Amino acid sequence: MSEIVAPVFAQFSFLNRMKRGVEPSEQQDGGGTSDAVKKKSLKKSQKQRRDVHPEEEGALYWECLPQEILLHIFQYLPLLDRAYASQVCRRWNQAFHMPELWRCFEFELNQPASSYLKATHPDLIKQIIKRHSNHLQYVSFKVDSSRESAEAACDILSQLVNCSLKTLGLISTARPSFMELPKSHFISALTVVFVNSKSLSSLKIDDTPVDDPSLKVLVANNSDTLKLLKMSSCPHVSPAGILCVADQCHGLRELALNYHLLSDELLIALSSEKHVHLEHLRIDVVSENPGQQFHTIKKSSWDAMVRHSPKFNLVMYFFLYEDEFGPFFRDEIPVTHLYFGRSVSKDVLGRVGLTCPRLVELVVCANGLRPLDEELIRIAQRCTQLSAIGLGECEVSCSAFVEFVKMCGDRLTQLSIMEEVLVPDHRYGLDDIHWEVSKHLGRVWFPDMMPTW
Repeated sequence: MSEIVAPVFAQFSFLNRMKRGVEPSEQQDGGGTSDAVKKKSLKKSQKQRRDVHPEEEGALYWECLPQEILLHIFQYLPLLDRAYASQVCRRWNQAFHMPELWRCFEFELNQPASSYLKATHPDLIKQIIKRHSNHLQYVSFKVDSSRESAEAACDILSQLVNCSLKTLGLISTARPSFMELPKSHFISALTVVFVNSKSLSSLKIDDTPVDDPSLKVLVANNSDTLKLLKMSSCPHVSPAGILCVADQCHGLRELALNYHLLSDELLIALSSEKHVHLEHLRIDVVSENPGQQFHTIKKSSWDAMVRHSPKFNLVMYFFLYEDEFGPFFRDEIPVTHLYFGRSVSKDVLGRVGLTCPRLVELVVCANGLRPLDEELIRIAQRCTQLSAIGLGECEVSCSAFVEFVKMCGDRLTQLSIMEEVLVPDHRYGLDDIHWEVSKHLGRVWFPDMMPTW
């Protein structure tokens, strides 16, 4: 740091001397300068320093900041503060428009009547489109639940004809407002980005009306660069559409989608020799209607996936009714992170202990009033990599819970258990269970008063 700062302050010192009328030669000894000349120069510089107001003296330093340091400072400022700073002087205004400051931008589009969140000012959006659209690389849109905000996002997307985005994220902060738009309007705007970017590496388009033809456009222009694709809850995409992406985008490392798009063919495509090792696969298993039927994925397809990408994380979110779990957890499945958002039966949790040997994290939001003692012990026995567990509206006896923790030991890095889950028995009560659990964990532990997941 000192090697960088020293020359900068030396430059400030030199420039300040020049501004005050002090010649560089006057600051140096030698050169045959007489004592009278030195005294005269000293009096002159002292008088000039007295004439400079302290605030003006500080301003002389700030206005001479090198552009690269200004850029570094501006990168840490919120957008509004950056805009205020740009009004200080011409050089700061020039720094405000440097391309490096506009590579990453989040458009916040909210309607004042329905949202308390601040929105990106329309005048600023116009300025970005006019002066900085070709600098944008990492862009996200955060919209509220109104259709007007989603339309505004599409209008901006349709104007990004001169940019080459690397990442694009469309985020609905409430209910999915993009789904309320005419499909053709949304697809037209998104296609502009797909065609002109040519280098997209990350695309997050959850809860949008994207369809198979638009995915083909994405693949045709960005197959060599796409590494992350999140598209859960996209009802217009078929298994054939996502299979097209997997067949062509061999660099894909992270994928998130709904279970209805998952197929044996997709897993085989992701396991081919020409495809890179997958790192993360997230599957949302969501029931749209009670009694919905779900297809089964073959164990051989999962085995092929594990052989090809032995370290990949399989994250599964289940939002099903109890009678819809029939096709699941019948055969071994390589899930690593498992979340049950609705009530799940003792039978299903028992099957989890038998079929999920790679399980690392388990969250059960609700189960009912039947104790999960046996199921929890089985999970501890069979899931030897389990390091995090969260239990909500369930029941477990204090003795079974202590035994579970004892079997898992200090590998449990996260243990989030609601106090209401623990049922006192003949061995342990709520007042002393935390001592036993803390002893086996090797750290102080207390049950939660409210869920932390």
